[in-house]
Amino acid sequence: LPKQPIARYLEFGLPELSQYPVNITGKRAPYLTALSCLAIDLPSKTIIYAKNPDYQLLPASTTKIMTALVSFNHYSLDQVIKIKRVNGIGQRMKLEKGEEIAVENLLYGLLVQSGNDAAYVLAESYPGGAEKFVEAMNVKARHLHLNSTHFANPAGIDAPNHFTTVHDLAILSAEAMKNPVFLKMVATTDIDVSDTTGEIKHSLTNINKLLGKVAGLKGIKTGWTENSGECLVSYTEREGQKIITVVLASEDRFGETEKLIEWVFANHEWEETTLH
Repeated sequence: LPKQPIARYLEFGLPELSQYPVNITGKRAPYLTALSCLAIDLPSKTIIYAKNPDYQLLPASTTKIMTALVSFNHYSLDQVIKIKRVNGIGQRMKLEKGEEIAVENLLYGLLVQSGNDAAYVLAESYPGGAEKFVEAMNVKARHLHLNSTHFANPAGIDAPNHFTTVHDLAILSAEAMKNPVFLKMVATTDIDVSDTTGEIKHSLTNINKLLGKVAGLKGIKTGWTENSGECLVSYTEREGQKIITVVLASEDRFGETEKLIEWVFANHEWEETTLH
């Protein structure tokens, strides 16, 4: 690989820097099959490692990070939605037609179980329906300056005009993590939720195999389709240092994310600095 600078900066609104990561060993990042990947220090937004960060790729279910953001902005958690129809494509939380369920439980289904049915219910219950919901997703993307991102649906189903980059996913994730409810949900390994009567139950299990395995890892979102390959956005915190990693089009999203995280923390120290 060509020699890369130790750090460069994303186009975020930067806080006053107090620390930034420095590779103290000189050891290069491990080889990753992922077509595109990124590791950033969350507080400073310093890029620690990048491989093809601006390739536009299929995001699969990492799309649901934006679906959750739009839902948090529009719905209250205790709002009840009646299921008019169920989208049965792909991964589901197994909603039932006629079921009445709180938005909070739909969001657990979206972020823990990665339910496409939850994504479509949230979108179709939006004023103007799914089309307006997706429009709101793209408006939010423009607001966050996700200049290489466009959404065609709320679930991450492959489509020609549905794409993002690891760079944009890192920005999107940093924004989503400002919401403590989002953080709690994506860190949840297992949870049982139900409809308003308590009679229809949904047992949800997080697809992220690294939760509880990698020290300090607190979620964020998995994704997979046959065309997108394996995708994973992760947030890890150790000894007060916080990083986001993103891998897209990987052959081993969990193994490669773990390698990338361990490389970051084993080979970097956070040094004090002041912006001038």
